[in-house]
Amino acid sequence: MLHSMTAYGSAEKLIGDLQCSLEIKTLNGKQFDVYAKIPQSLKSIETQLRQLIRDQLQRGSVELIINLKQFGESKPVGINKELAVFYRETIRDLSEELELTSDFSLDTILRLPEVISTGNVVLSDDDLAAITSLCKNVCDIVNQERAKEGMMLATSLQQNIAAIQGSASAIVPLEKERIAQKKEKITTQLKEFMADENFDPNRLEQEMIYYIEKLDISEEQTRLAHHCEYFLEQLQNDVIMKGKKLGFICQEIGREINTLGAKANDATIQKYVVAMKDELEQAKEQIANVL
Repeated sequence: MLHSMTAYGSAEKLIGDLQCSLEIKTLNGKQFDVYAKIPQSLKSIETQLRQLIRDQLQRGSVELIINLKQFGESKPVGINKELAVFYRETIRDLSEELELTSDFSLDTILRLPEVISTGNVVLSDDDLAAITSLCKNVCDIVNQERAKEGMMLATSLQQNIAAIQGSASAIVPLEKERIAQKKEKITTQLKEFMADENFDPNRLEQEMIYYIEKLDISEEQTRLAHHCEYFLEQLQNDVIMKGKKLGFICQEIGREINTLGAKANDATIQKYVVAMKDELEQAKEQIANVL
């Protein structure tokens, strides 16, 4: 079973006289990282929210956004005049230094950070617990989306591995022809070598062992087949599969493909080797998004 690291979930809930909207976006990442954009009134439970998300989502780059909208009585609004003057003077000095015109209105200044402040929202322990529970619900939604994406990833990966298996099978009949050609070439070279009365038998034995080892790609074919089967078995596992493990299996598959291509040294077989490498690279790109 695969889970994607890319997903999105959101929910809204009325908590007291506050409308709470909570969003979680996840992207692929080698480690776990949370970017939290939350109101000051929730800073007391930020660590708790981060730990909750870590426990539920485990890995990836996560963005948490929480907005609280006040209903009921209007809250007092304050304007930080000193800060507004500071912004104005700083912008004017900068425009003069850069020799640019500074055309900004009161509306622009009022939009700058912390110029306008509202009364602090006071949340009870029950309110904070409700927001924490809402975060847990959104994490569940994200995991459901991750599972759906994971099913599509698994299908794509199965197609990649099946293509590699197909290319590997196509090499089998070509191998007999390659061996026959190599034998003929070695036999011709051997006759020429033995025509020399001063040939070294030990050197001949070394050369023959070298050629025999270089000709044989049966071990690489066998290991490649086993690695592909193991990869497909892991995709069918009911336990949530770790992307890192699939990455390690791909490394082994790539090692056998590279060795097979180097030892075969055959133009026709090399075409299938290139095709297998292409499918493997596509699989690696997909695995980068697996949880």
